[in-house]
Amino acid sequence: MSIDSRRVDERAQWVRWRARRLIGAGFPIELAQRLARTDGIDLHRLLELVDRGCPPELAARILAPLDDTTGDLTA
Repeated sequence: MSIDSRRVDERAQWVRWRARRLIGAGFPIELAQRLARTDGIDLHRLLELVDRGCPPELAARILAPLDDTTGDLTA
């Protein structure tokens, strides 16, 4: 396995782990997958907001990167 393919595999595992954590916290599957793939999203802060009663969609909007040029992560 080359170094590049190993990095791709490690990233895929990391994204899957993040998505599972978000889904387990009540995030809709599609939103959890999108957030899991987005660099700059602090998973722990998302989970903390939801633990405090913030709806998942609002937590995602609150923590969306300011330089996000792809649009609304909750869409």
